[in-house]
Amino acid sequence: MRLATGARRVIENRVPRPVQPAAYVALGFAGLITLGTVLLLLPIARAGSGGAPFITALFQSVSASTVTGLSTVDTATYWSGFGEAVILMLVQIGGLGISTGAALITIVIFRRLGLRARIYTSTESGSIALGDVRRIVIGVAVITFAVEAVVAVILTLRWWSRGEGFLDASWLGIFHSVTAFNNAGFALFPDSLMGFSTDAAILLPISTAIILGGIGIPVLFDVFRRARGRWSLHTRITLWVTAALLAYGMVMILVIEWANPATLGGDSIPAKLLNAWFQSVSPRSAGFNSIDYSEMNQESWLVTDTLMFVGGGSVSVAGGIRVTTLAVLFFVLWAQARGDKDVTAGHRRIGATLVQQALVITAVFAMLSVLGTLALMMLSEADLDQALFEVISALTTSGLSVGLSSTLDTPAQVLLSIFMFIGRVGPLTLAAALALRDRNARYRYPEGRVLVG
Repeated sequence: MRLATGARRVIENRVPRPVQPAAYVALGFAGLITLGTVLLLLPIARAGSGGAPFITALFQSVSASTVTGLSTVDTATYWSGFGEAVILMLVQIGGLGISTGAALITIVIFRRLGLRARIYTSTESGSIALGDVRRIVIGVAVITFAVEAVVAVILTLRWWSRGEGFLDASWLGIFHSVTAFNNAGFALFPDSLMGFSTDAAILLPISTAIILGGIGIPVLFDVFRRARGRWSLHTRITLWVTAALLAYGMVMILVIEWANPATLGGDSIPAKLLNAWFQSVSPRSAGFNSIDYSEMNQESWLVTDTLMFVGGGSVSVAGGIRVTTLAVLFFVLWAQARGDKDVTAGHRRIGATLVQQALVITAVFAMLSVLGTLALMMLSEADLDQALFEVISALTTSGLSVGLSSTLDTPAQVLLSIFMFIGRVGPLTLAAALALRDRNARYRYPEGRVLVG
């Protein structure tokens, strides 16, 4: 029996819409944060007597689950061995969830495309879109644990050679390798890694893990599977922009802090180069520091703000607007300066939809940074430079601090916690919403003229 047209429409309208894939990621992080908060509230999680205050446990759980690295207490002395293990678990699960969640969202997006578009996009992005879910999850886990294991061994041997007991050295190696690859930035020393500012055997492995973790799963897959001449456009753009940002950060830190006696001024030239390199790598989303950020010049804070704002590669544990977004914006500017009709890169045309996505993501991050900075200044006694630094650090899940986070009261801590959560799940949700939108308007408005510039 055939249903009337009206009845069919009623039935169709009652069919629930499928849940956006990014919603599962957001719910997963919310659940992980809740579990971490409960565990960190236990008295056994704190080194001192009694359990941690609720806001302290919540802030730490949000920071670890979103692999940010900000903390209102000293991780090395405030938490017990159990508490440190909980933080490490949250970082590991959060990092794997980010990588696999972003990869699976990418698969869902690509499967919404036509077959020809999927094959083309897979070829050009070095993507994982045509692969099955099980292979992606296994691949992410294998890369993660392999890199973490190698770095952990190197760090363990180094700390053992520095006089630490083998078990203590092993725990230090494992903890810092996991937090480094997942770009979390938690350290088991009160001054982060400032005590090892001249130790290349510690800073270089950690910086390598940070870069590998923040460069993106599609890039790692592409590099491991293809010869250099066959790398995809996405891989080439990501690697070139990453290299440019690393060079930019290192040169600027060297120039600005070269004579600063509180940072690089008293170091030898090799130590200056090592620390400038490390502080160029870390702001991209890691949160470790080998020099005191509170003693750095404000110009260095601004340079660090820009590095944190851009962040790392797409489908990675890094935050920020991502390096490919910055590249697309540059290609737009270059096309406009040349008067080209199309935006191109590497003999390929960048579609208008991708350009719109890059503009939207950048605009949203910029507006949130401004609004968050204003709110934090109203909730605390921080000045503009300090508030901007902490908000960008939270929003881009970078985890660096100029010493402000530990002095904030409860409302300000809640604000930064919200920004850490938004910074982690927001870009995934926004990117998925922009890519999966399906609005086929049957009309277009007349073109209007607006004066700009």
